[in-house]
Parts: sequence; C-alpha cells; structure tokens
Amino acid sequence: QRPLPFYQQNVFSLISPINMPTKECDIVKFMVKPDNLEELKVSKLQAHKQAFEKMWLCFLKHKLPTGLYKKVLVIMHDSILPYMNEPTLMIDFLTVAYGIGGAISLLALNGLFILIHQHNLEYPNFYKKLYNLLDPSIYHVKYRARFFHLTDLFLSSSHLPAYLVAAFLKRLCRLALSAPPEALLMLIPFVCNLFRRHPACRVLLHRPHGPQDMAEDPYIMEEEEPSESRALQSSLWEIQSLQSHYHPDVAKAAAVLNQELSEMEDDISGLLELSAYELFDKEIKKKAVDVPLEFEQVRGLFGKKNDIFAEHFTLD
Repeated sequence: QRPLPFYQQNVFSLISPINMPTKECDIVKFMVKPDNLEELKVSKLQAHKQAFEKMWLCFLKHKLPTGLYKKVLVIMHDSILPYMNEPTLMIDFLTVAYGIGGAISLLALNGLFILIHQHNLEYPNFYKKLYNLLDPSIYHVKYRARFFHLTDLFLSSSHLPAYLVAAFLKRLCRLALSAPPEALLMLIPFVCNLFRRHPACRVLLHRPHGPQDMAEDPYIMEEEEPSESRALQSSLWEIQSLQSHYHPDVAKAAAVLNQELSEMEDDISGLLELSAYELFDKEIKKKAVDVPLEFEQVRGLFGKKNDIFAEHFTLD
C-alpha cells in the first residue's frame, strides 16, 4: 500500500538532515563504552554507509509526490550519493526521473552526471534525451543555472561528433529568440565556448551561400533525433537577429561572433545566476549623460541663420 503523501513528507524531513561521518575517526561519541570497540559495527564507517544506503533505498522505492520528488533530486548529488557504499544502486531511480520530463528531468541531471563521470554509468541515448529537454522553459525555470552548468560539462568533450554539437547550438539559438535578456547574456558566451571547443561547427557562422530566408532553413526544429535535425547544413541566422536586440548589452555580446574568437574560453559561472533584477539595478545606477542635440546656440524659434522658416513665418 502506498504511504500517504504527508507521511512521506514527514519521513523526508526526518532523514534529509542526517549528517553522515566521512572518516572513522569521526565516529567516537557513544553513550556507553563497549567491551570490544573493534568488533562493534556502529564504530565502522562501512556499516554507517550501509545503513544510510538502505534507509534511502527503502524510502525511494515508493512513488513520491511531484514536490517531494524535486526535493530529493535537489539534494541527491551532494547529500545522498557521496555517502552510499554503492551509488550505482540509484541508477534506476535517476533514469526514471530523467525520463519524466520537465523540471524533474533537469534536476536528475546532477545525479546522472556523478554516476556517468565517477562510476562509469552507460546511459543509452543520453544526449538525445538531453537534446529533447531543450524547450522554451529552460530560459525561465528556477533551475536554469544548474541545467546550463551541467550541459556545459556534458558538451565539454572534444570527442563529440560535430552534428551533435551543431544540433545543440542551433536549438539553443532558436529558442533564444524568445528568451529574456538575462538568459541571453549567459547563453551567448556559452555558445562562443562551444565554437572554441568544436571548430568544425564554425561553418554555422560563415555560410555565405546559405539560406536567405527562415522558410529555407534546412534545420528541423521538431526532429527528436539530433543526427536527423540537419543542423550542420544550417546557419545561425538567429545570432544576427540578436545583434539587433532591444537590450544594448545583448546586441553588443552577440556582435562578438562577427569577429575571430579568442582561444581562451569565457567564464560563464558569474552569468549563470544573472537575474532581471540585477539588470534593472545596473541600469538604474547608471549616471545619465547629457547628449548634445545642437552645436549652435538657440536664438528663439526661428533664430537660426538662413532659417527657411523665418522667411515664411512670423511670431508677431
């Protein structure tokens, strides 16, 4: 029988703050002195990890409410996986979460990243699933910074095929056309870094005989398979559109791609958490500069020398 949601929430509130010891020398505080400390399981770090692991596996075998699902995934990578004897036992839970979609899939990325890079997890069609997570909401969700940080790590390998990186570049830029300025100021350096890592994709920036109209763009936005999206045959006309963006900082950032990129990657860590409030605050604090509109001193309405209006109009 499935536990009641409020009961599950209470259990989570009880077990989530548990602080696990990291070394056996930390396990020293007992209420009584045992006869033989060496044979006592509670004095062994391995036994603590086994009990911790069993506790979480028992809790997660039940179906969780959506809100609680998210809370578990938020702490999975730093409060659960590092203290398990066998973190790979979480593979089933994380792969199911990754397949749900939406914010839950975004949050599952952190745990999967640890299992893939530290425990050699092989996840079939991982990049296809990651590609299909790209939708307009990624620029607006609460977990945007975490998602782009992990996506940046997953796309850091120089061994990824050019068609795959091109598909990510094209979809990210297409979705950027409706993204807020604070997201674009993070995305554009992100895109520049991808071009630095994958020079074969620079053809997307320099295709003089490419499609002249959006209707002729060979890229298939609705295609779920990156290899079939034809992104590498397209061009990033979306970047040129962003160069005419209403926000001057966005237009300036996008104009960088008109020049030759430097070898050193941009540090995007400070831009991941950029908010609309920070942009507004920055603009408000700017000092207004007096803009000269006329270089001749004004002498009345028709006071200019050789003023054609003064010949035909009078204020008398």
